[in-house]
Amino acid sequence: MEGTSPQCSASSSGGQQAPSDDFVRLFTQSQRALYLFILPLVQTTADAEEILQETNVVMLSKWTQFEPGTNFLAWCRAIARLEVFRFRRSRHHRILLLGDDVVGLLADRMEEQPGDFELRRDALTECIGKLRSQDQEIICRRYTTGSTGDSVALQLGRPANSIYQSLGRIRRVLLECIRRNMAARGVQ
Repeated sequence: MEGTSPQCSASSSGGQQAPSDDFVRLFTQSQRALYLFILPLVQTTADAEEILQETNVVMLSKWTQFEPGTNFLAWCRAIARLEVFRFRRSRHHRILLLGDDVVGLLADRMEEQPGDFELRRDALTECIGKLRSQDQEIICRRYTTGSTGDSVALQLGRPANSIYQSLGRIRRVLLECIRRNMAARGVQ
C-alpha cells in the first residue's frame, strides 16, 4: 500500500515482526513504573502481577501502534488501565472494595504523579536504614500485610496509643529525611 510504513504492511500481512530495539529498551525500563501504577488499583500484589503480565502481552502485540517520540509510559498506562478494568470484570464473583469510578479516579491521579517513584523509593529505603532499630521494627511490623497499629501494640506488649504516637513520629522523621534526600538530588 502506498503511504504505509513497512512495519504496518508487514504486520497487517500476517508476518510476525519483532519489536525494535528502542521499543524493547523502553518496554524493559517501564516495568517497575507500570507495576507501581497498577498496584494501588487492585487488591493484591498477585493481582497486580497478573495484570502486568496481561498488559505486557497487549503491549507486545500492539508494539507497532506506539508512535516513537511520544510518551511511552503514558501509552503503557493507558493499556494497563484497560487491563485493570478487564481484570475487575472477569473477577465479578469477588467482592470489589472500590467501584470502577473510584479506580478510574485513582488511575487518573497516578498518571498525574511525577516520574520520580524510583528516587523516592530509594530515599525511603535509605531513610528507614537510618532509623533506630526499635523504630525499624515498629515500621516493619506495621507494614506487614494485614497488620494494624493495634496488632503491633499487642505483639510488642505496648498500649495502642503509644504505637500510634510512635508511628506518627516515625512517619514525620521519614518524610523529612526523604525531603532532604530528594533536595540533595535536586528533585522537589
